[in-house]
Amino acid sequence: MLTKRIIPCFDVDRGRVVKGVSFVDLRDAGDPVELARKHDQDGADELVFLDITASSSERESVYEVIQRTADQVFIPLTVGGGVRATGDVRRMLEAGADKVSINTAAFERPELITEGARGFGSQCIVVAIDVRRVAPGRWDVFTYGGRTGTGRDAVEWAREAEERGAGELLVTSMDTDGHQEGYDLPLLRAMREAVHLPLIASGGAGKPEHLYDALVEGGADAVLAASIFHFGAYTVPDLKRYLESRGVAVRPVEPTAP
Repeated sequence: MLTKRIIPCFDVDRGRVVKGVSFVDLRDAGDPVELARKHDQDGADELVFLDITASSSERESVYEVIQRTADQVFIPLTVGGGVRATGDVRRMLEAGADKVSINTAAFERPELITEGARGFGSQCIVVAIDVRRVAPGRWDVFTYGGRTGTGRDAVEWAREAEERGAGELLVTSMDTDGHQEGYDLPLLRAMREAVHLPLIASGGAGKPEHLYDALVEGGADAVLAASIFHFGAYTVPDLKRYLESRGVAVRPVEPTAP
């Protein structure tokens, strides 16, 4: 049985981890290197590091911070932000990332997905999709860190990303992000019915039940969470023990050597 994954997420702005509500009102949440080390020791399955203003401000991702973070962890690290070409993918992988998340550039030039998959393998290419609900059962894609609406149906875009060679989808509901009231389950179900790729649910985790709902009712393969970790509400072991108690297969937390 494949285990479900718990993935702490770092939204990084100018080298610091930040967290907001619905992509705005950002507040400082700490140093990414220190947080990465702690989550690795706690038994997180992967880490996601997103330079959330790299595309909107047209600057490169913080490669030095990526390298320092990668040096401290021994679990898969996905990095995104400011990726515009396959050369950027290569630089992130060389800096220590195991996977590269592409969002705005993939939407504006979908061929980048195929080029990345052919050059580095589909397993390295994560397509991130930020969405807002625009009608019952309809979500639109937003780019540039949620600042720009595209009018493109998110489920249709997910299908195209799969066809073009993406290895995984990271789907964030801007409506639920940071509110800690649960993931957008109708969105996850719609995505699960549309694609066969591993699906990472993002936006809305506030308590263990929310993760269970996303994984079991929403059909996600992994859950991304930020607020509940950054501000001390729960730890990865807390969440894994809860999921295990409800019959969800997760990777055991190994004791950390002193």
